[in-house]
Amino acid sequence: MKFTCEQKALYDAVSIVSRAVSSKTTVPALEGILMRAEKGLLHLSGYDLEIGISTCIDVKVDEEGEIVLNAKLFNDMLRNMPGGSVTVSADAKNLTEVRCGLTEYTILGMPAVEYPQLPQVQDSAEVIDIPAESLKSMIDQTLFAVAVVDTRPALTGVKFIFEDDLLTMVSLDGFQLAVRKEPVKSGVNVSFIVPGKALSEINKMINDDIETVSIALSKKHLMFNVGDYSLITRLLEGEFIDYKKAIPVDSETEAFVNTRALIDCIERASLIINDRLRSSIKISVEEGAVTASCSTALGRSSDKTSCKKSGPDISIRFNNKYLLDALKAANCDAVRILFKNPLAPIKILPPEGDSFLFLVLPVMVKGD
Repeated sequence: MKFTCEQKALYDAVSIVSRAVSSKTTVPALEGILMRAEKGLLHLSGYDLEIGISTCIDVKVDEEGEIVLNAKLFNDMLRNMPGGSVTVSADAKNLTEVRCGLTEYTILGMPAVEYPQLPQVQDSAEVIDIPAESLKSMIDQTLFAVAVVDTRPALTGVKFIFEDDLLTMVSLDGFQLAVRKEPVKSGVNVSFIVPGKALSEINKMINDDIETVSIALSKKHLMFNVGDYSLITRLLEGEFIDYKKAIPVDSETEAFVNTRALIDCIERASLIINDRLRSSIKISVEEGAVTASCSTALGRSSDKTSCKKSGPDISIRFNNKYLLDALKAANCDAVRILFKNPLAPIKILPPEGDSFLFLVLPVMVKGD
């Protein structure tokens, strides 16, 4: 195999494809990138048996072939090259030369036959187009509530629900819940669960130049096409919690508050909380103000910000991280916070409508 191309184009492609490469594996080939040069194109793939990212770039092919190169080493080599034209050539024994200007490396690759085959999504699979900006926003506002480790694998992903040209994305981890809605003309009624890891990578791949992301859906896998890149992921199986039953129907108190001001208020009050001195933060809503207060072995803290309130005064305790995660995901100037009672979760909503809904469970403390 031998090909020549621009250093930047190859580095950009390798950098993104490498995100799907496994860092801890007993299969050496999975630590590498599969490269196949043919008909003026270089096809690159990374795969960790859960997600796979692939793309192709234009190259000058002098000799067709394929090889697997260690992803981290190859990426580091390309990043430190001076730029310009890069030539990669591999012989029958997988000895690979990488040259750029006066820089030259010789490394040992692996035969392509050792690389596991990426899953395939059939050509007949259902294809749904989603505006890239909408999808990125929806991922931003649901990914924070995905369970990191859970005995129920389904909760480590985000549930996509396409119904009547409306896309609803839902995530929950037992302490917080996020629901995000957006009109999407899909023409189908279907639901599936996408791993959080895959959505995190999709979010990184979407940039201002991407207008539409297409989703190809098969029985067990899903393929996202983002610009020149494709990401394939297995779908999560298992029972997803009936999230609607967890959302309080009514509320007693409503607070309308500036989002940034409330975040700053909670962060200042949280300065005396750390990994060793864990404590809940108390949120008190009174006429004209929201107060955040806390007490640990380091001392006491209190801060407040203005709000518009309707309903009775209320005080409720939270894990400060979960509350901040939800407020930061709101991504709007102001939010409505609905309280039912000190034992019920709160609802965080936009100033108008319900394009997003975040639920944060309270913390129970003896003596309150």
